[in-house]
Amino acid sequence: MNARPTAVGSAQQKRMILAACILGSTVVTLDATVVNVALPAIRDDLGGGFAGQQWTANAYLVTLASLILVGGSLGDIFGERRVFSLGVVGFGVTSVVCALAPGIEVLVVGRALQGVAGALLTPAALAVIVSSFSPGERGSAVGSWTAWGAVGMIIGPLVGGQLVDAASWRWIFALNVPLILATLVLIARYVPEGRGGTDQARVDFTGGALCAGGLAGITFGLIRQPEGGFSDPTVFVPLGAGFALLAAFILYERRASHPMLELSLFRRHNFAVGNLETLLMYAGLSLLFFFLVLFLQNAAGYSAVGAGSAGLPVTVLMFLLSKRFGALADRLGPRLFMGLGPVVMAAGLALLTRLGTDVDYVFDLLPPLVVFGVGLSMTVAPLTATVLADADEHNAGLASGINNAIARVAGLLGIALVGALVAGRYGDAADSSLGAFHLAMAISAGLVGVGGVLGLIFVRNPERRVEAGGCPGGQLAGAPREAAQSGVREPVAG
Repeated sequence: MNARPTAVGSAQQKRMILAACILGSTVVTLDATVVNVALPAIRDDLGGGFAGQQWTANAYLVTLASLILVGGSLGDIFGERRVFSLGVVGFGVTSVVCALAPGIEVLVVGRALQGVAGALLTPAALAVIVSSFSPGERGSAVGSWTAWGAVGMIIGPLVGGQLVDAASWRWIFALNVPLILATLVLIARYVPEGRGGTDQARVDFTGGALCAGGLAGITFGLIRQPEGGFSDPTVFVPLGAGFALLAAFILYERRASHPMLELSLFRRHNFAVGNLETLLMYAGLSLLFFFLVLFLQNAAGYSAVGAGSAGLPVTVLMFLLSKRFGALADRLGPRLFMGLGPVVMAAGLALLTRLGTDVDYVFDLLPPLVVFGVGLSMTVAPLTATVLADADEHNAGLASGINNAIARVAGLLGIALVGALVAGRYGDAADSSLGAFHLAMAISAGLVGVGGVLGLIFVRNPERRVEAGGCPGGQLAGAPREAAQSGVREPVAG
């Protein structure tokens, strides 16, 4: 077994390693933000209706959400450089499959395989950073990785909208190929082998298969339900199988020797409450960006680039304010921010229910999005830090992985469940009806608001350390600084 190095050689090599990790991860971020912009064009070209648009988004989320913890384990066995390279190559190949898809079925399969590649790439990129930088350098390196991910979120809808309007939706996937090739060149030249496998490491393939099967069954049943009803075997059979597989997944994880989901962490109060709030908040967040882009293009007459850039104020506010609210939460405790932030988000979502089909961006759309963005900025950093703080330093990476996986599952189930409700009421016009958009935003506001109420009532502010002289320390008790730095959530993807 090879030992993991604490750091690599020159400053130039470290910069190139960080560039490789940023570039590889940015490809994943770009696809997460750009696909929603292309959904109406994909429907026009390949058909599939509203259900096809849901599957184009959800097939990726099913595999990514259910396998990301398994993907992190693979680096422990085969080495993070090898798994990172495999994830990058896989993402490039599946991007070509998506770009050349002759029908909606092939595109959905390609998106599912993209999620598998993303589940390898994302945790491996962070593991490469951790293994290549010394403890004193990791915080800055991870911060740069996160900041550039946010930049990818900003440019993704702009570039994607331009490609859809000027050429074809297929170019949003084809554009990944040169970025993938550049990443592979950087990996080959600069990223060291790092550590090899460990005798103790195991991959929970059984847990991953049960989780993926359960999520896929529930998603399929919910998307089919508006067309067939609950009495249709193509609805109730996958729904029942999905819930049965998820129940089996929980039972298996309780007894597995190397589980992908460490259930004992949920006995910790703030960890459990924080992840429940994550589930509700990110379900609402995903609903906003999924339905807003469809509504603006199909009902309000926006171009693809106009719809794609509509949510940029949210990302910009996140970039500017998250660190400041995180610092305030360190001083005042997270409960206020985890309670008030989602309530402010819910207010912004509620304002969106007043939109008509004649949408003036500055006067009608911008104010609700600014309110929502401020609330989101208040919430994300305190929420992530609270979840990490309730896990000991040894489990910080696992706690961050679980929280990220729950955020993705929330997006998947939110789009599938609310999509089924909206489609059941408005049929195939669910992506263009003003009433459908209002209903989706009202449900989103309710989910986020309930999350805020839970946070305000149940989150416990950690006891503060008192330093010499009787002044409270600036760091929350039980939140090791290095753990908080190493467990950074990826930027929120719309």
